Amino acid sequence: MGGEERELGEGSNVKANAKRRRRTWLKRKEKWLVVLGVVLHAVYMLSIFDIYFKSPIVHGMDLVTPRFKAPAKRLVLLVADGLRADKFFESDSEGKFRAPFLRSVIKEKGRWGVSHARPPTESRPGHVSIIAGFYEDPSAVTKGWKANPVEFDSVFNRSRHTFSYGSPDIVPIFCAGLPHTTWNSYPHDFEDFATDASFLDEWSFDQFKGLLNRSKEDPKLKELLLQDNLVVFLHLLGCDSNGHAHRPYSSIYLNNVAVVDSIAERVYNLLEDYYRDNRTSYVFTADHGMHDKGSHGDGHPSNTDTPLVVWGAGVKHPKPVSSSNHSDCGFRFVDEHMHDTPTPTKWGLHGIERVDVNQADIAPLMSTLLGLPCPVNSVGSLPLDYIDMIKEDEVEAVVANTKQILNQFLRKSQTKQSNSLYFKPFKPLGDYSSLLDKIEDLISIRDYAAARKLSEDLRVLALQGLHYFQTYDWLMLMTVIILGYIGWMTYIVLHVLQSYTSLAGYMFRKEQADHQTDNTRKVQFCGCLFLGLLCIILFKEHSPPLYHAYTSMTVFLWTQIFSEYRFIKALWKELYGRRINYFAKILATGVFSVFILEFLVNSFTQRKLYTWCFLVSGVISFLYLLKLIPWRSGVPIFVCVACWFLSVFTLMPAEIPDNNRLVIGSGVMIIMIGVAARLLDLHTEGNKYWLSICNHDKKQPKFPMLFQLQALLVGLSSVMVSISTSHRTQKQELLALHQITNWSIAGISIVLPLFSANGLLSRLTSIFLGFAPTFLLLSIGYEAVFYGALALALMAWILVENTLIYSSKVNRLSSSFNNMEDNVILDGRYLQLSDVRIPLIFMVLFNVAFFGTGNFASIASFEISSVYRFITVFSPFLMAALLIFKLFIPFLLVICVFSAITKLNRLPRLGCYFLVILFSDVMTMHFFFLVRNTGSWMEIGNSISHFGIVSAQVVFVLLLFAVTNIYTKDINIGSVDRSSRKAM
Repeated sequence: MGGEERELGEGSNVKANAKRRRRTWLKRKEKWLVVLGVVLHAVYMLSIFDIYFKSPIVHGMDLVTPRFKAPAKRLVLLVADGLRADKFFESDSEGKFRAPFLRSVIKEKGRWGVSHARPPTESRPGHVSIIAGFYEDPSAVTKGWKANPVEFDSVFNRSRHTFSYGSPDIVPIFCAGLPHTTWNSYPHDFEDFATDASFLDEWSFDQFKGLLNRSKEDPKLKELLLQDNLVVFLHLLGCDSNGHAHRPYSSIYLNNVAVVDSIAERVYNLLEDYYRDNRTSYVFTADHGMHDKGSHGDGHPSNTDTPLVVWGAGVKHPKPVSSSNHSDCGFRFVDEHMHDTPTPTKWGLHGIERVDVNQADIAPLMSTLLGLPCPVNSVGSLPLDYIDMIKEDEVEAVVANTKQILNQFLRKSQTKQSNSLYFKPFKPLGDYSSLLDKIEDLISIRDYAAARKLSEDLRVLALQGLHYFQTYDWLMLMTVIILGYIGWMTYIVLHVLQSYTSLAGYMFRKEQADHQTDNTRKVQFCGCLFLGLLCIILFKEHSPPLYHAYTSMTVFLWTQIFSEYRFIKALWKELYGRRINYFAKILATGVFSVFILEFLVNSFTQRKLYTWCFLVSGVISFLYLLKLIPWRSGVPIFVCVACWFLSVFTLMPAEIPDNNRLVIGSGVMIIMIGVAARLLDLHTEGNKYWLSICNHDKKQPKFPMLFQLQALLVGLSSVMVSISTSHRTQKQELLALHQITNWSIAGISIVLPLFSANGLLSRLTSIFLGFAPTFLLLSIGYEAVFYGALALALMAWILVENTLIYSSKVNRLSSSFNNMEDNVILDGRYLQLSDVRIPLIFMVLFNVAFFGTGNFASIASFEISSVYRFITVFSPFLMAALLIFKLFIPFLLVICVFSAITKLNRLPRLGCYFLVILFSDVMTMHFFFLVRNTGSWMEIGNSISHFGIVSAQVVFVLLLFAVTNIYTKDINIGSVDRSSRKAM
């Protein structure tokens, strides 16, 4: 007997040692897995800049010298910043037009139309489009949209000399680096939104007028002004500043239109009197419009439609409207507006032909009027309806414009071909040289119409070819990144199955142990060979270093997956023996999970979806719980009401209005919720529905008055909200006593939950009350009520989980202690398919905490008055820290409850964390395809931030887990085992 006991003891020791070693191995592997996840998401996050935000600008093209005589010796460009087309063309309430001079030009001297801008409708990209002929360089995102990161060519570069006056934000972009310019700009502090900004326009005009006056006494300046190929650029900022400050329907903005018109008239009279040669061309336009709200940036017609008036040397005279004026009715401009959009009647110009253009078309128009080469980076198409030239010169101008765009295409093609081992050319332009020869032949036989048509067709193909090479690497990069994400998610699934489920079993691990080392080395060796081959190819193609990083990550992940091929094979055998209904459950769970994740993706742009989500969830939970427990328990009704209450907040505006009474009332509500939870915790002993979450420890608590102290601090914080706000409003200052009191309340209250009883409901109530004073002191309106509503919804989640545990405790117990000798999860059980609901519900509530009162990009989230009860002296870092902490408090509450529920269900928290990351990456893949490089800066920025936020959850959630673990690590749920064993 002694020998048998000894053998049993030795056997148990071997098993214990093996289990200990496996737990150590599991901890080490999970640390490595977390580090891998952080690095992988950081690297893949950078991929969007290589895919979506690569500069389209190329260098090294030859100039295309025009083969026609210049119609004009000099050109004046007047840009009225922020002037929208309708306010310029329409009449006022008395029937008078705001721009009488330019209207007379439209009717008597020149051509007119609407210039269609492409979003982002901002000043820098608008001026770049007008002067350089290309649209927003998406790589400017790396400079915060403040400057063009890549040097580019412009009409000013090609001119003999440019005279430029205007805003310090615009003029230096084009003139600071040019030797052949004379320019000046006013100081930034001139741009005062509190005044009428039309004086800025007068400043620009005065500068130019002073230049002409000085030339009468300066022979060198006089000689310079008499040369050809001159450009005069006046940037008129008044409309933009007045539109922002007073809105575009204000009298100040509308009067500024008259000021701009007056300046155009005075400039015209000055130059015509100065030169007296009729060799000056004039272009009047705007960089963007202005929304009724006083903003711009997006693709709304009020922002994209700008006036264009051209007159002078080389410009056609007005032409009456006829049915043959426009035949291309299917053409769309860059702002998606149709060709031949009807002219509004109130503009009073319906009898005169209107010629609309894309904004980038203005650059080749100005180059042609001056007889200069088009800017080499321009993608604009020459609008011939503006130019008064003989047929031969018209065709030559179109050919020059086409060759300039074609040169960009050829340069991109050459660059890509020289760096590619396998080059795929743009087939439609494979015989471009023969097309050019054909055009020359047609010109030589004077078939100008055919030559023009063929040139325009070739120009369209060249533009398509530019887009082809701009997106040439997209397929390869996107394939690598998506394979990487799929590989990461597959590896996470394998890890969870191996470590946290009973599917693997003892047989799988034994089978792995026999052959793992040799087979793993073989697979890893093959993976290294394949990676080496890919890196050699990328090196030969002169690919950027990040291309190597993307490829290495993806190959490494799939190598790790194939290293587990024996486990995958054994897993397949195990699943193959299952019944069909098991696969049906897996499929249903997968479909439901994807539906929830797609719902979350759409919620980033439509907060109101959460309202429907919680309304429906409340009804479904109520009906489902009624089947499990009696309605008299109050749980079904409470869950339904809590869901419905939370559904209200995503209907509210993101801009939170000030309402101190609501904040104070929220303090009372929070105390009432705390009292209810306290009574529930103390007086439900013996109630079978509350066994798991209530504290029934008969011992005297260490701090019996802790709850009362926390409730007192919540009440005191509500009082301080009223006192400090009213005093600051009246005296315009924050008293030092109030400041010290508020900081003390916030600091003490956050520490107190650490000393509370360790029952689930006791600790969570204490955490809820502990963060409430800080949140109230940082609140300005309805977000304080949201804090209480979120807490009620989280309590409802706990009650639902507790009900599910009670209703199926026998089944859960059998699964919990199944294969216990093989279980490496400390104090827990294996994950089951039904447990997927917990990470999914967590993600919904986590996002509700994010969007309940707006989000990081909203005005509400960064309402600076939120911190005025702690600090009023401007301190950006401290203020930002307080605002971010306010945003994090709801997240901390959700993660504390998530941790408590994993304890309640005896689930491994890290296993659930990996499932959260798995689901987050499904969303990340979707957002990867939603990243935009066109549209307003806000739309582009939001698409980047959405992708970045979801990508960063691997770090973000882990850090919050680490913080909340301080509060939740010692939560004790002891009664469930006793009750469950009795049931067994």
